[in-house]
Amino acid sequence: MQELEQVVVLQDLADLPIRAGDIGTVVAVYPPSEAYEVEFVTLTGQTIGVVTLAADKVRTFREGEIARARDLTV
Repeated sequence: MQELEQVVVLQDLADLPIRAGDIGTVVAVYPPSEAYEVEFVTLTGQTIGVVTLAADKVRTFREGEIARARDLTV
């Protein structure tokens, strides 16, 4: 994974309304790819949060996946 690549979070985040399967953007890579700073934003561009996640907490997209919208207010 590299900076500006979109990734999928693998587990719910306790401090943010982020759930497993949500998509974020890598904004920093901590060598040697042990952790990533990932920004999560709404579809209209509002930042939800930026968090540091261990490499085993995110993954790249897989063939055949599709993005889905969900409401953060429910």
